[in-house]
Amino acid sequence: MGALFTKDTQAIFWNNNTSAIQRMLDYDYTISRAKPSVAAIVAPTSNNKFEKFFYGPDEIMVPVYRTTGEAAKAFPKSDVLLNFASFRTAYDVTMEAIAIKGQFKTVMVTAEGIPERLARKMNQSARDAGVTVIGPATVGGIAPGAFKIANVGGTIENIVNSKLHRAGSCGLVTRSGGLFNELSNIIAINADGISEGVAIGGDRFVGSVFIDNLLRMENNPEVKYMILLGEVGGTEEYKVIEAVKNGQIKKPIIAWCIGTIAKHFSSGVQFGHAGASANADAETAAAKNQAMAEAGIFVPESFNDLPNKIKEVYEKLKAEGIVTDIAEPALKTVPTVRRAKEFICTISDDRGDEATYAGYPISSVATPETGFGIGDVISLLWFKKRYPKWATEYIETVLKTVADHGPAVSGAHNAKVTARAGKDVISSLVTGLLTIGPRFGGAIDDAARYFKYANDNGMSPTEFIDYMKREGKTISGIGHRIKSVRNPDLRVSGLKKFAAENFPATPLLDYALEVEKLTTSKKDNLILNVDGTIGILMVDMWRALGYSEADIDGFIDAGALNAFFVVGRSIGFIGHILDEKRLGMPMYRHPTDDILYNVELAEQL
Repeated sequence: MGALFTKDTQAIFWNNNTSAIQRMLDYDYTISRAKPSVAAIVAPTSNNKFEKFFYGPDEIMVPVYRTTGEAAKAFPKSDVLLNFASFRTAYDVTMEAIAIKGQFKTVMVTAEGIPERLARKMNQSARDAGVTVIGPATVGGIAPGAFKIANVGGTIENIVNSKLHRAGSCGLVTRSGGLFNELSNIIAINADGISEGVAIGGDRFVGSVFIDNLLRMENNPEVKYMILLGEVGGTEEYKVIEAVKNGQIKKPIIAWCIGTIAKHFSSGVQFGHAGASANADAETAAAKNQAMAEAGIFVPESFNDLPNKIKEVYEKLKAEGIVTDIAEPALKTVPTVRRAKEFICTISDDRGDEATYAGYPISSVATPETGFGIGDVISLLWFKKRYPKWATEYIETVLKTVADHGPAVSGAHNAKVTARAGKDVISSLVTGLLTIGPRFGGAIDDAARYFKYANDNGMSPTEFIDYMKREGKTISGIGHRIKSVRNPDLRVSGLKKFAAENFPATPLLDYALEVEKLTTSKKDNLILNVDGTIGILMVDMWRALGYSEADIDGFIDAGALNAFFVVGRSIGFIGHILDEKRLGMPMYRHPTDDILYNVELAEQL
């Protein structure tokens, strides 16, 4: 196995730790990554669909999901989970990630103090699944010039000073996260920097131990030598000693266990980390340092002598030609002052030589020979997808079907009255559009919502009718003032015929027609009307196009179905307005004989 991370590695970040995420993105920008290293954020309690972050001088949007499963489905190539959950939640989050087969190669756990029985179970589950766990109680790791986890390395200035912006030749494995940064700086001063670094974590039971990481680095050709920084407590260093003795590890290792001062205390002392306490002589720092030295590992006289030992080994490898000089890459500079944008647009772009609709230049969409119709433009600008021809033709059929329903309906009436008052086309159109709502036009939304709800919840047609009765609601999409079973609405017939000939399937329409059989058995004008047919077939269309039920519910809740009515009926309203203007009609006054007056003398208070 080679390095844990590459320049293409992308992570899913669990818990919206904005400062840690921003540091990762600043690092990405500095080293000129093609894609940001954070693909998505999981925030179970957030209602946000995205979070904005800076990427250099500009901003990017990182999507937010409620669950790891949703994020993993949206970004199947993101193979790292950065688990920033609290110690109460971190175990469950990690186990959920491990259970998503084939998704995550690495899981990093920052939480400190996960109950030891749970940590051991978590770590074993990860090993069984072939997942590398970094932590618990870790700051993470880094592949310089490629990918870094959260706050590893500190500020951008410190990262550059420590040569963590590009790969060196040392593989670094430490227990301590704080000393990881310090040691990176020492290596940069006395050698050429690190190729890969991991802080395995300070808890007693961590996922990947020293030997796991050193064996991986042994097989990574970019790593020429390794540094191990252990501490008092535990016996993991002895596994490394055995690997050196039996020839599994051939590359030079420089090692030191901190905590040698413990021998001056009369009783056992725990040094910070949960695992930093010697329970036997073999677990003392002094014993482990001696054993490593006896195995041929490069062990300095003291921690203060570690820089000299690093320089000694590095110069030897360089003299032997194993290590060569590294060219310094060009770096981008993260601006010190950045301004957040107030507006976001994801559907069109008017920068450059030509504006675009969802990435398509307008010239490639607008003229007849392009093959695009108004349905295509709507699919691009409303839904950011290029729909197949049958779907765009259905959209256009809907617009033509709802364009006008005569001058007597409320919206057209208001538009005509406003036009006769001398107002312009736009003002007159707005008065008509403002009439659209639950009793006029809004039935499309409600028909889709209620029929879909009943169908999704497995209600039979009879149960659906009873449900709506208990709720005190009429069934939106059912009923017509004039049309009936014996005198069908030809608009509905046309829509049903189009769907039968073009839609892959119409399960919700089929369900609605079963409901219609029951309603018309009571009264023959309780038919599926044009609003109901449009809304129900829109749901069938979106399902056939592969949208999730949550996506479809989102369209309905946003009023997308009413929006089709708005666009179509605007055509008719404008027609009536122009008709009034053309005829030169005078100001409208409603006839008094059409008004019931019931005016009594006001009570005096």
